[in-house]
Amino acid sequence: MKQIKFIFTGPPGAGKTTAIATISEFPPVSTDVFSTDGLSKVKEKTTVAMDFGQITLDNGQKIGLYGTPGQKRFKFMWDILVQGGLGLIVLVDNRRPEPLKDLEMYLDNFADFINETDAVIGVTCSDIKDTPSIDDYQEFFAKAWPGFSNLCY
Repeated sequence: MKQIKFIFTGPPGAGKTTAIATISEFPPVSTDVFSTDGLSKVKEKTTVAMDFGQITLDNGQKIGLYGTPGQKRFKFMWDILVQGGLGLIVLVDNRRPEPLKDLEMYLDNFADFINETDAVIGVTCSDIKDTPSIDDYQEFFAKAWPGFSNLCY
Protein backbone atom coordinates (compact mmCIF):
# COMPACT_ATOMS: atom_id res chain seq x y z
CA MET A 1 0.00 0.00 0.00
CA LYS A 2 1.49 3.35 -1.05
CA GLN A 3 1.87 5.97 1.67
CA ILE A 4 -0.32 9.07 1.33
CA LYS A 5 1.54 12.33 1.92
CA PHE A 6 0.15 15.68 3.09
CA ILE A 7 2.28 18.81 3.32
CA PHE A 8 1.79 21.57 5.90
CA THR A 9 3.15 25.02 5.04
CA GLY A 10 2.85 28.58 6.23
CA PRO A 11 4.88 31.30 7.93
CA PRO A 12 7.04 30.65 11.00
CA GLY A 13 4.88 30.34 14.09
CA ALA A 14 1.66 29.53 12.22
CA GLY A 15 1.34 26.13 13.90
CA LYS A 16 2.71 23.59 11.42
CA THR A 17 4.85 21.71 13.94
CA THR A 18 2.08 21.86 16.55
CA ALA A 19 -0.54 20.57 14.09
CA ILE A 20 1.63 17.62 13.10
CA ALA A 21 2.49 16.86 16.75
CA THR A 22 -1.20 16.94 17.63
CA ILE A 23 -2.36 14.39 15.06
CA SER A 24 0.74 12.21 14.61
CA GLU A 25 0.71 8.80 16.28
CA PHE A 26 4.29 9.39 17.46
CA PRO A 27 6.24 12.50 18.41
CA PRO A 28 7.22 14.12 15.13
CA VAL A 29 10.71 14.01 13.74
CA SER A 30 11.74 17.63 13.82
CA THR A 31 14.60 19.70 12.44
CA ASP A 32 14.04 22.68 14.72
CA VAL A 33 17.09 24.78 15.56
CA PHE A 34 17.55 27.96 17.54
CA SER A 35 16.53 31.06 15.58
CA THR A 36 19.45 33.37 14.86
CA ASP A 37 17.85 36.11 12.79
CA GLY A 38 15.00 38.56 13.48
CA LEU A 39 12.70 35.59 13.99
CA SER A 40 14.37 34.95 17.36
CA LYS A 41 12.33 37.84 18.77
CA VAL A 42 9.14 35.95 17.93
CA LYS A 43 10.08 32.33 18.57
CA GLU A 44 13.06 30.53 20.07
CA LYS A 45 13.28 27.69 17.53
CA THR A 46 12.37 27.29 13.88
CA THR A 47 12.14 24.40 11.41
CA VAL A 48 14.98 24.35 8.87
CA ALA A 49 14.32 21.20 6.85
CA MET A 50 11.01 19.54 7.75
CA ASP A 51 8.82 18.03 10.40
CA PHE A 52 7.53 14.49 9.92
CA GLY A 53 4.69 12.66 11.60
CA GLN A 54 2.34 9.86 10.64
CA ILE A 55 -1.12 8.49 11.23
CA THR A 56 -2.38 5.02 10.33
CA LEU A 57 -5.97 4.48 9.25
CA ASP A 58 -8.02 1.48 10.41
CA ASN A 59 -7.30 -0.30 7.12
CA GLY A 60 -3.52 0.02 7.67
CA GLN A 61 -3.08 2.88 5.20
CA LYS A 62 -0.33 5.21 6.42
CA ILE A 63 -0.56 8.98 5.99
CA GLY A 64 2.69 10.93 6.14
CA LEU A 65 2.51 14.45 7.58
CA TYR A 66 5.30 16.72 6.36
CA GLY A 67 5.85 20.26 7.61
CA THR A 68 7.89 22.72 5.58
CA PRO A 69 10.17 25.40 6.94
CA GLY A 70 8.30 28.69 7.03
CA GLN A 71 10.96 31.02 5.63
CA LYS A 72 11.03 31.52 1.87
CA ARG A 73 14.81 31.06 1.84
CA PHE A 74 14.06 27.34 2.33
CA LYS A 75 11.96 27.15 -0.85
CA PHE A 76 14.22 24.41 -2.17
CA MET A 77 12.84 22.22 0.64
CA TRP A 78 9.27 23.13 -0.31
CA ASP A 79 9.93 21.84 -3.82
CA ILE A 80 11.38 18.59 -2.47
CA LEU A 81 8.66 17.97 0.11
CA VAL A 82 5.71 18.31 -2.28
CA GLN A 83 7.00 15.53 -4.53
CA GLY A 84 4.47 12.70 -4.37
CA GLY A 85 2.15 14.71 -2.14
CA LEU A 86 -1.62 14.36 -2.20
CA GLY A 87 -2.48 17.80 -0.84
CA LEU A 88 -1.36 20.98 0.89
CA ILE A 89 -2.46 22.51 4.18
CA VAL A 90 -1.59 26.22 4.35
CA LEU A 91 -1.68 27.61 7.88
CA VAL A 92 -1.81 31.40 8.14
CA ASP A 93 -1.00 33.15 11.42
CA ASN A 94 -3.60 35.90 11.87
CA ARG A 95 -1.31 37.73 14.36
CA ARG A 96 1.25 38.55 11.70
CA PRO A 97 1.36 42.09 10.29
CA GLU A 98 0.03 41.12 6.82
CA PRO A 99 -1.44 37.63 6.89
CA LEU A 100 -3.21 38.06 3.54
CA LYS A 101 0.15 38.83 1.90
CA ASP A 102 1.59 35.78 3.64
CA LEU A 103 -1.21 33.66 2.20
CA GLU A 104 -0.64 35.10 -1.26
CA MET A 105 3.09 34.28 -1.11
CA TYR A 106 2.45 30.65 -0.19
CA LEU A 107 -0.29 30.23 -2.80
CA ASP A 108 2.04 31.73 -5.44
CA ASN A 109 4.92 29.46 -4.50
CA PHE A 110 2.81 26.29 -4.33
CA ALA A 111 0.49 27.14 -7.27
CA ASP A 112 1.66 24.29 -9.52
CA PHE A 113 1.27 21.74 -6.72
CA ILE A 114 -2.17 23.09 -5.75
CA ASN A 115 -3.32 22.92 -9.37
CA GLU A 116 -2.28 19.24 -9.52
CA THR A 117 -3.73 18.26 -6.13
CA ASP A 118 -5.88 19.95 -3.49
CA ALA A 119 -5.31 22.46 -0.71
CA VAL A 120 -6.88 23.63 2.52
CA ILE A 121 -6.29 26.99 4.19
CA GLY A 122 -6.37 27.19 7.97
CA VAL A 123 -6.29 30.51 9.83
CA THR A 124 -4.58 30.22 13.20
CA CYS A 125 -4.57 32.62 16.16
CA SER A 126 -7.80 34.33 15.07
CA ASP A 127 -8.83 34.10 18.73
CA ILE A 128 -5.90 36.42 19.56
CA LYS A 129 -6.31 38.83 16.64
CA ASP A 130 -9.67 38.83 14.87
CA THR A 131 -8.69 40.83 11.79
CA PRO A 132 -8.60 40.00 9.02
CA SER A 133 -11.81 38.07 9.47
CA ILE A 134 -12.71 34.82 7.74
CA ASP A 135 -14.94 36.91 5.45
CA ASP A 136 -11.87 39.03 4.56
CA TYR A 137 -9.95 35.86 3.66
CA GLN A 138 -12.82 34.58 1.52
CA GLU A 139 -13.14 37.91 -0.29
CA PHE A 140 -9.37 38.10 -0.83
CA PHE A 141 -9.29 34.57 -2.13
CA ALA A 142 -12.25 35.00 -4.49
CA LYS A 143 -10.60 38.06 -6.08
CA ALA A 144 -7.00 36.90 -6.14
CA TRP A 145 -7.43 33.19 -6.92
CA PRO A 146 -10.62 32.60 -8.94
CA GLY A 147 -8.92 29.72 -10.82
CA PHE A 148 -8.37 27.57 -7.73
CA SER A 149 -11.64 25.71 -7.55
CA ASN A 150 -10.13 22.83 -5.59
CA LEU A 151 -9.26 24.84 -2.46
CA CYS A 152 -11.10 24.68 0.87
CA TYR A 153 -10.97 27.32 3.60
